[in-house]
Amino acid sequence: MDKTIEFNVIENHIALITLNREKAANSLNKQLLIEFNNAIDQVNENRNIHCVIITGKGNKVFSAGADLKERETMNDQEVIEAVKYIGSTTNNIEKIKVPVIAAINGSAFGGGLEIALACDIRIGSEDISIGLTETSLAIIPGAGGTQRLSRLIGTGRAKQMIYTAERISAEKAHAYGLLEEIIPKENFIDQVIIFAEKIIKNGPLALKLAKQAIDEGINLSLEEGLKLEHQLYKKTIPSIDRKEGLKAFKEKRKPTYKGI
Repeated sequence: MDKTIEFNVIENHIALITLNREKAANSLNKQLLIEFNNAIDQVNENRNIHCVIITGKGNKVFSAGADLKERETMNDQEVIEAVKYIGSTTNNIEKIKVPVIAAINGSAFGGGLEIALACDIRIGSEDISIGLTETSLAIIPGAGGTQRLSRLIGTGRAKQMIYTAERISAEKAHAYGLLEEIIPKENFIDQVIIFAEKIIKNGPLALKLAKQAIDEGINLSLEEGLKLEHQLYKKTIPSIDRKEGLKAFKEKRKPTYKGI
């Protein structure tokens, strides 16, 4: 049985997770989800990984979402459990402690877009089409789409996209705030890796704590969020990396961070 997830570590610090079902539009069947969660476990267990990129095989489709051929063989309860498993997978993506980039190399619909929404940063190829298209199949997004999209782009835009099941362009997604960056299709993944390199040059501990401060603080009042930020900031003070950063600045050289 062929692997449905490719897992590679680039330049020692960047994990590249590729959905590897190109002939099936990188759709999310049970085997892929199991392998996907195994890859997430590998990331969480590897202290040398400081950034993750998630992308799809090929250059046409990031992920078309749920595998509808597999779905046809399921009874109602099995469908509910399958959707729940996609949801737990997106939750696991969101809980990865290091920054996660969705490299949306092609179309991303339904569960495919929900995977991207669980990432920290979304970078799209210039020719992509994306959408939460579930209502066109008489269902609703069930793996976080109604919640994450509305928090990201506002309830009005989220309702517009979900109610109409519209497939929007990269330009419109960027205007909505759904995509942080649009880059040319040529050498797409190489360009995303260059973007990731801008992240991994910084202090690994600081990256984790900054992510925690943002993700947890967004659900707090400003006052409580500021308290959280201060508590997490204090954790950087005794770190070896902070001392290395100051020393490197004084010596006018690039710092060598170790994540401690």
